Amino acid sequence: MSRPIKEVEYTGTNNRDFFATSAKNSQKLRPIKKVLVANRGEIAVRIIRTLKDMGIKSVAVFSSADKDSLHATIADEAICIGPASVKDSYLNKIQIINAAIVTGADAIHPGFGFLSENPGFARMCEIYNIKFIGPTSRAMAMMGDKEVSKKMMKDAGIPVIEGSDGVVKSLEEASRVVESLGLPVIIKARSGGGGKGMRLVEDMSDLKRQFDSARKEAENAFGDSGVYIEKYIRSPRHIEVQLIADEHGNIVHLGARDCSLQMNHQKVIEEAPPEGIDQDILDQLYETSIKAAKSVSYTSVGTIEYLLDKDGSYYFMEMNTRIQVEHPITEMITGIDIVRDQVLVACQESLPYSQEDILIRGHAMECRVNAYDSDNNFLPSVGKIEGLNVPGGYGVRVDSAIYQGYEVLPFYDSMLAKVISYGKDRDEAIRIMNRALEEFVIDGVKTNVGFNLKLINDPVFIENKHDTSYLERSIDDTRTL
Repeated sequence: MSRPIKEVEYTGTNNRDFFATSAKNSQKLRPIKKVLVANRGEIAVRIIRTLKDMGIKSVAVFSSADKDSLHATIADEAICIGPASVKDSYLNKIQIINAAIVTGADAIHPGFGFLSENPGFARMCEIYNIKFIGPTSRAMAMMGDKEVSKKMMKDAGIPVIEGSDGVVKSLEEASRVVESLGLPVIIKARSGGGGKGMRLVEDMSDLKRQFDSARKEAENAFGDSGVYIEKYIRSPRHIEVQLIADEHGNIVHLGARDCSLQMNHQKVIEEAPPEGIDQDILDQLYETSIKAAKSVSYTSVGTIEYLLDKDGSYYFMEMNTRIQVEHPITEMITGIDIVRDQVLVACQESLPYSQEDILIRGHAMECRVNAYDSDNNFLPSVGKIEGLNVPGGYGVRVDSAIYQGYEVLPFYDSMLAKVISYGKDRDEAIRIMNRALEEFVIDGVKTNVGFNLKLINDPVFIENKHDTSYLERSIDDTRTL
């Protein structure tokens, strides 16, 4: 497929001369006609597809290493923004704004990861009259900054996890916080999500290594090394509430998801709706989430995450001020294209539905397919995909950016695809996922497809008795899944 490609001279991350001469005065927003997608991989492909469905032109950005990527191929235009390093390309605010102006894009969709929760980037979009498809920079700064949002929730009387008062800036301060909280604790990145910049500390002798490691990973992933420390809650469920709000004061929730099956703080399998949780508790989470979003006049899509203890107590964790990796399972049970409605909100349209219109039907789950060797300590795998068979059939959706001949690179996240199954209930969704994973063939690189197959057939998972630490306990105990 041919495409126009415009090369933008790479200027580095410190060049601010472009902005000194190119700033625009704030104007009344106009309908969005062209969107630059400031991301890569499956989420970029997923966003571009919805833009095509809406009749909106798309612009893909890509690093020099990603020149043959699917998202750059299917977009209406594609533009190179720098070399392979994420700092010099997908985290390069200047080059992305530059690319939007050069291509005439009047909006930017950040996807997830990279700059999606960077209030400085959202503010730059506002200054240059480029619509940021997400919340305002103010709301993002308040809710996306975990230390600020946690204080707000605490002041509002919403239960929060005990932890540091803010960002912990030194090892000495970290030691004092840990001594006050008691072990175990968890170190978390202030910006971003997806398990990046998160480290569990169970022994004081390990604090320095984990503190330095969390800060470094957070800096590399989000351009912000700030971390804070929380008391670690053992064996909870991880429940999150999907919200969407327009610019006219309307806000609804689209139900909740159970993201308890995790490894190294990365979600492995997600489900919607959660099962085995009292409806009264879910109703409390919905009410709390909408209250939190209204308190900062939140607009666009967002997700509020909670830890649910075994006694039914829940604790606010954080708000992700962006589209979530696992949003497709909510789409499957509600019939709502969340990205489409996120774009409509950015066009200043009112939500086309109220809370009473949201109906939850059936059950959906998502397995993440990653390029790593699950039989060899989950080591990353790179190389060319020599053979590929993508599953299909009733109840199966696959979000991906891979193709036969695609080169899996060492520079970026290892996720290759998301397999989503949908059934009338949880049991049927599991059976359909079984079929889909059995059909999924990726030759040339190692993947976790087989591992996911074992996991969804594990009796503890089937009986819905797992928690956030179940998978790591099972692996640590050398239990055969």
